[in-house]
Parts: sequence; C-alpha cells; structure tokens
Amino acid sequence: MAVSGVNSSTSPTSTASPGSTSGTDAADATLNYQSFLKLLIAQMKNQDPTEPMDASEQIAQLATFSQVEQSIKINSNLETLLVSESLTQASTYIGKTITSSDGQTSGVVAEVEVTSEGVTAITTSGKEIAIEPGITVSMTSST
Repeated sequence: MAVSGVNSSTSPTSTASPGSTSGTDAADATLNYQSFLKLLIAQMKNQDPTEPMDASEQIAQLATFSQVEQSIKINSNLETLLVSESLTQASTYIGKTITSSDGQTSGVVAEVEVTSEGVTAITTSGKEIAIEPGITVSMTSST
C-alpha cells in the first residue's frame, strides 16, 4: 500500500526556554494534529478496500499522539517551574557571605545569575562563585 506524501505548513510552538530539552523534544515532534489528520486521510484514501483499516486502530493512534503531545507540554511546564524555583532560591543568597566549595573564593553576594549551566553568585568585588554542593553561606556581619 503506497501512501502519498503529507506536507504541513504549520509547526509546533514551544514555550520552553532556549537550550532546554523539552524545547528540543517539541521541535523533534513535528507532527501536530493537522498533520495527523492529513496522514489519517491519506491512509484512508490509499487503504485496500477489501481490508479497510480498523477504526479502533485509528483511535489508538490518535490517543498515542495525544499522550505524546501532553507529555511534551508537561515537560515544558515543569522546566518553567524549575527555572522559577531556581530564581526564588537564588534570591535568598543576596546580601549573605558565601565561600566556594574549595574555600578559595569568598565574598558578599551582590547578585545571582541563573543560566543553563547552573546558578552563579557574583560578589560585591566581582568574583563569581558557582552555587554547588559544598559552598558555605553565612549571614554577613554588620560591622
């Protein structure tokens, strides 16, 4: 059974941040509902009339496609939530004294930067300290 080509002029949209995995997953999942319906129609047009496709198989395909699309949306929402949580947690470091995990760098945190590589604290003297296991955070003395 030959199936003619299906073209789609629409593309999926992604709300995930650049460089995120769900953004990549969404870009890889280029089949949207419109494309799925075109594919389904092409299957129906080109099927063997003596052995038509089972309707339950078509429903199963639609359900599977819907599950994949929902998983991509859930991943995108979770990534957004994780970024928000990172920003909230990072803001608690501002004004506190932080010491790097190796003990070599220390200072009062002036700002915090959240990137795809992780969270970095920038001290009042301009030094950058990666927020990672082993850092020491303490209250800044007022003297």
